Amino acid sequence: MKKLFFIIGAPGSGKTTDAEIIASNNRNTIAHYSTGNLLREEVDSGSNLGKTIDSFVSKGNLCPINIVLDTVVKALKKSTKNVIIIDGFPRSLEQMMEFDAVLSHESDIELINVIEVVVSEEVARDRVLGRARGADDNAEVFNNRMKVYTDPLIEIQNFYKEKNLLKKINGERTIEEIVDEMETYIKSLM
Repeated sequence: MKKLFFIIGAPGSGKTTDAEIIASNNRNTIAHYSTGNLLREEVDSGSNLGKTIDSFVSKGNLCPINIVLDTVVKALKKSTKNVIIIDGFPRSLEQMMEFDAVLSHESDIELINVIEVVVSEEVARDRVLGRARGADDNAEVFNNRMKVYTDPLIEIQNFYKEKNLLKKINGERTIEEIVDEMETYIKSLM
């Protein structure tokens, strides 16, 4: 049985970095996938699928649900580890509901918890515009990405809260403090 953890948070909340460190600290037991990185790898490959993905993400928009779900499920199935962290998913009500339906048919994957890394919009903006990782790290795209994140957030939180699967972590501390709390929490549920 694969145990799945989602890490959600605003652009610039640090969710990918946190997950990467936790997976690195636990190489033998925990795998990490970032939906953003999985999609960016496809874009970088220059494939037709990558071009389709780029037409959405370059504007800060979400990819079609079938592309994202196929990407996530493929990563889960090919993982050799039994504990998997996926960050940046779900990003919409549709993704959440569709993935919940997928999980209901998968007897070997269980969603253990959804961890939300909470940061203010101001902190998120400063981090994203300060890192300038790619062409999509500018104020206009950030504002759109933030809106895409916050619009469905209450309903996503409520959905996982009702299932007793939501844990919020303060993302405005040092990386060490955040990772320590998150890693301890994940290990307590493994």
